Amino acid sequence: MPKVHFTKQALSDLERIFQFLEQEALDFAITAGKEIVDATSILQRHPLIGRPAPHNLRELVISKGRSGYVAMYRFLPAKDRIDILAIRHQRECGFID
Repeated sequence: MPKVHFTKQALSDLERIFQFLEQEALDFAITAGKEIVDATSILQRHPLIGRPAPHNLRELVISKGRSGYVAMYRFLPAKDRIDILAIRHQRECGFID
């Protein structure tokens, strides 16, 4: 079963999301952060569940109410690893410049 690894960029994204949500409600920020991290655990059992994206990447949609988040990731079967590369709110601009 592949291990899920959060890159520095993905961890930075989580921090940014937390700080934004924390302005409104600390409890909501904590819950949202936990839900995002927990949602990525499905990738251990189903690494190809995310929709295909450019550059051999995939996008995992993480629903949260009427919108949610998208985690961009790369499955590396030879290394038995999944790298979470970035996390964005669905209403933010895309991942790839």
